[in-house]
Amino acid sequence: MPLESLKSRIDRLPGAGVRTQRAVAVAVVVTQALIAVTGSVVRVTGSGLGCPTWPQCHPGSLIPVDHAEFAALNQWIEFGNRLLTGLVGFVAIAAFALAYLDRPRRRHYVRLALAMPLGVALQALIGGATVRLDLLWWTVAVHFLVSAVMVWLAVLLVHAVDEGDGPAERVGPDALPRLLVALVAVLGALLLVGTMVTGAGPHAGDPLTPRLGLPVQTLAHAHAAVLFVFLGMLLAVGYLLRSAPPRTLWRRYLVLVAVVLGQGTLGFVQYWTGVPELLVSLHVLGAMTVIVATANLWCATRVRPRVPAEAERALAA
Repeated sequence: MPLESLKSRIDRLPGAGVRTQRAVAVAVVVTQALIAVTGSVVRVTGSGLGCPTWPQCHPGSLIPVDHAEFAALNQWIEFGNRLLTGLVGFVAIAAFALAYLDRPRRRHYVRLALAMPLGVALQALIGGATVRLDLLWWTVAVHFLVSAVMVWLAVLLVHAVDEGDGPAERVGPDALPRLLVALVAVLGALLLVGTMVTGAGPHAGDPLTPRLGLPVQTLAHAHAAVLFVFLGMLLAVGYLLRSAPPRTLWRRYLVLVAVVLGQGTLGFVQYWTGVPELLVSLHVLGAMTVIVATANLWCATRVRPRVPAEAERALAA
């Protein structure tokens, strides 16, 4: 079948309603965050090399097999994380398909949706490289940081479902967008230093994996220092919003403050209690929640209104 004919057939397929698109986009956020959390479970259980090859689990086998050197539980934990990647990819492809079939087609929405399956494919390659490099700390860090970016983009995708292709209109005080750019930069630094703490810490994913050769205590203090900078910038955002802010902005700001305080408290408890495995995974979940809350606040300051034709299509759906 000629490529042009196939494209015309695809373009004639019916689109889905806005509610369905929004539900699938939210599922993208959930699955992208979940894969990061299950990755931490792989790490804290020492299952990172339960499947020592990639894309196969063992040479000649895609699935776990009886092996004297690898416990069955560790194999299945690592293999389960790989299977979950398939679900993440399926949801990402579904989100792209719904965005592509929506009419009128919106480039901003389609581009964000396309980033989802492409990101999953990139993450699969990074995960494979991480295994082949025996879980070197910086490969694990890259794997996590790409997940953070994917969760951020997934939140933008949720908002794009209801947006148009017009230029973004600012909402809130004039200085707020610039301050949020700085806030996001500090969040990136916070996540980066956090991966270094992990790289020097006790949970490597495998007992024989070399660790980052820096003192964990020093890195943990640096991580806390960046957190305090982030909190200070949050206070500055609250100061800008203090006088009659848009209700959506203020609500999302309060959610972000609550999430960051909870995550910070969890981090300190984790440090004081010797980094127990459960708290490590909860801390990763907290990091994903902070990213979602920050992205939600970011989106509330930039609105892309629909043009009349797009608005009519949304109402009809």
